[in-house]
Amino acid sequence: MKIDEMSDKELLNELEKRLRIKEADNRESAKLLKQLKEVNEKLNISEAMKSHFISNITNEIVNPFTSILGLSKNILAIKDNDLKKAKQMASLIFSEAFNLDFQLKNIFAAAKIEAGRFVPEFSQVDINALIKSIINDYKYKAEQKQLNIEFKITINTQIKDKLIFITDPEKLKIVLSNLINNSIKYSNATDKIKLEITGTNELLVITIRDFGKGIQEKNIKDIFNRFTKENMQINSMIRGHGLGLSVVKASLDILNGTIDVTSKPGYGSKFVISIPVPRNIDESNTFAIDSNEIFFDDEEIF
Repeated sequence: MKIDEMSDKELLNELEKRLRIKEADNRESAKLLKQLKEVNEKLNISEAMKSHFISNITNEIVNPFTSILGLSKNILAIKDNDLKKAKQMASLIFSEAFNLDFQLKNIFAAAKIEAGRFVPEFSQVDINALIKSIINDYKYKAEQKQLNIEFKITINTQIKDKLIFITDPEKLKIVLSNLINNSIKYSNATDKIKLEITGTNELLVITIRDFGKGIQEKNIKDIFNRFTKENMQINSMIRGHGLGLSVVKASLDILNGTIDVTSKPGYGSKFVISIPVPRNIDESNTFAIDSNEIFFDDEEIF
C-alpha cells in the first residue's frame, strides 16, 4: 500500500515501525562498531606482544653466540701456562652454549606446535633413568647457585622396578627440562629443589618444588600463555621470553596430561604434572631410556 493511500492511523503505525527498525539498526551498528574497536585493540596488543616476544627470542640467540665467540677468541689469546683462566672461560662458554641449546629446543618445539606437526611418538620409557639424565644435564647449572636437587620415587608396588611407563620421551623431557630450568632460575642460592615421582600403572605424577621467588596469584593463570600482557611485563624484567611454559602446556596437552601450580611470592612454587597411559595405541617393542637413546628389539623386553 502506498503512503498516500494510508489512513492517518496506518501512517502513524508505519512510521513507528520504521523508526523502531532504524533504532534497532543504529543499536546494531553501535554494537558492531564497539566490537570492531575491541578487536582492533586486541590486534594492536597482540602485535606489540609478538614484537616483544620476537625481540626477546633474538636476544636469547644472538647474545649467547656473541659471548661464545668473544670468549673463544680470548681463550686463543691466553698464554700456555694460564690454564686456570682458560678453564674459567671454557666454563662460561659451556654455560652460554647450554642456555642456547635449551632456548633453541623450545623455539623448534614452538615452531612445530604452530605448524601442527607436534605429534606424540609413544614408547616404553624408563622414567627413573630419564629424570636422572635430566638432573645430570642441569647439575652444572644447579652447582653454580649451590642448589641441591633432591630426587625421590614414591610409587605403587605394582609398577615394575625400572618404572617403565608408556609415553613420549621427547615431550616429557622438554616438560621436565623447562620446569627444572625455571626452578633453578628462580631459586635462591644455597637452596634446594625437590623432585618426586608418584602414581600408578595408569597415571604418572611428577612434582617439582622450589623455594624461590614464587609467582603472584593473579599471574598464575597466564604463565602458560606466551602472548599475554602479564607475561610481556614479567619477561621484560628477567632473562627469558616466556616460551618455555607455553611449550610445557602444549606438550602435556599432546600427552593428555595436566599441570597444577601452587605458588606464593617469597616461598616458591610447586608444579604437579599428571600424565595418563595413552589409550588405543599399538604397543611396539620400543624401549627408550630417555629421549636421546631409543633402542629397537624384536624380542620381549620383560
